[in-house]
Amino acid sequence: MLFILFVVFLAVFEPISARYPFGTDEIGRDVLARVAGGARFSLMVALVVQLISLSVGVSMGVIGVFAPPAVSSPLMRFTDGMFAFPDILLAMLIVGIRGPGFESVIVALSVTSWPSITRLVKTQMASLKDREYVVAARAGGASTAYLVTRHILPQLVGILLAVSIVDMAGTILAESTLSFLGIGIQSPNPSWGSMIDHFRSDMNSHPLALVWPCLVLSSTIFALNFVGDGMRSVLDPKSD
Repeated sequence: MLFILFVVFLAVFEPISARYPFGTDEIGRDVLARVAGGARFSLMVALVVQLISLSVGVSMGVIGVFAPPAVSSPLMRFTDGMFAFPDILLAMLIVGIRGPGFESVIVALSVTSWPSITRLVKTQMASLKDREYVVAARAGGASTAYLVTRHILPQLVGILLAVSIVDMAGTILAESTLSFLGIGIQSPNPSWGSMIDHFRSDMNSHPLALVWPCLVLSSTIFALNFVGDGMRSVLDPKSD
């Protein structure tokens, strides 16, 4: 037992080496392993949130275009009202009500993410539903469900994919912000935000430990924005 404690003590804040490429933290944990674990949680949150946002946003967008005004108008006004709340503050409120944790982060960020998808889908569908091939299909007796699934939604796949990649960057940043504030993903599960908050107390004596989660977080957000903007330029030239 004493030997194990001695080995752990020696590994505290180890510098960069072949064994520890990012060094170790204050209790001897491999920082590279922790950063990699944080990537798993951040990407998982981003993917799940985007899937939920796309499902809700596309459904609301279809209702906003094709449903009767008595149904679509209140739903669209509710969607517009969601933009009145700052996303991160609303997410903090939801997490505060539910309690911190992985599931609460997903719920909070999903609630704040779907309105932008809804507005995009509604705008695109409103222009596509009057295209010649859609009008011809409707004149031929095609149902609304057929028009949406066969003629309209396939035209939106590319732009939705590009926008979702950009939104994933924002979701990762929001998750890191919640974790940085201590109300996101909880220890012992790693998170880039909680690691940044954790290493702040040692930034004067061991500044390099703080650099790694900041660098990986910034690089991931930059890469997702870069890829998403490139895809949007290719798939939707009018966005430029």
